[in-house]
Amino acid sequence: MIRLIVNADDFGWTRDVNDGIVYAHRSGILTAATMMAGGTEFEHAVKLARETPSLDIGCHLTLLQTASALTGRPLPRDLPRLLRAIALREIDIYSELSAQVRKMIAAGILPTHLDAHKHTHILPPVASAVARMVREFGIRWVRKPFDFGGLAGPAGWSTRLMQTQRGGLQRKLREAGAVTTDHFAGFALTGYLDEARLLELVGKLPEGTTELMCHPGFCREQLRASPTRLMESREIELRALTSARVRSALDTRGVQLANYVELTAAL
Repeated sequence: MIRLIVNADDFGWTRDVNDGIVYAHRSGILTAATMMAGGTEFEHAVKLARETPSLDIGCHLTLLQTASALTGRPLPRDLPRLLRAIALREIDIYSELSAQVRKMIAAGILPTHLDAHKHTHILPPVASAVARMVREFGIRWVRKPFDFGGLAGPAGWSTRLMQTQRGGLQRKLREAGAVTTDHFAGFALTGYLDEARLLELVGKLPEGTTELMCHPGFCREQLRASPTRLMESREIELRALTSARVRSALDTRGVQLANYVELTAAL
């Protein structure tokens, strides 16, 4: 069996992103999303989630580029500043991340899965905090953000950093009782996921369950004013996720769309 979870990051970033995620779910193949408790439009995302109960919701844990769920102050704006804050112990990682999950729960949203903005959960102290959260909150599904074989990733220090931390992350998650999908895709496609590439990916999906990370949205004024490089690409992804050709390709291969609610029920 080939199963595919199509999971959108950044639910709560801006209203245009929130609207795009819900549209991709209602009119396309998107099955899940992860919510940013510190996002500018968190409350708007909560409202849309309540109106769309079929959309599976997880927590997009953030240690940079959003407001702190603990203090309301801005978190570090990029990865180098986050690494410095961690090294200087200027940030209580577990308290911050657990506060984000508690904020979602207080809003009536029980997360079914966890991932992290900019994949910061590959960093050892963040991985340890996430493993602790798996135990304490009982949220067992956690993203392993490493593209399956045959998908070319972008060259650079971020790719090398991720690969060096792969074993440590997987060991900590396993010891905590976390579970991951069999495969993952989307790191190499971030900012480049158009219809042609999505069709190519569908043709390469391996047996088992794959999570496809995506970033759909409408490119409007609020998104353009936000600190992200993913702007026009979000609308391109949105068109791909709602493409009739993509839907037909999934049907032809017999790919079953799934979400984490269904996987949790099968544990």
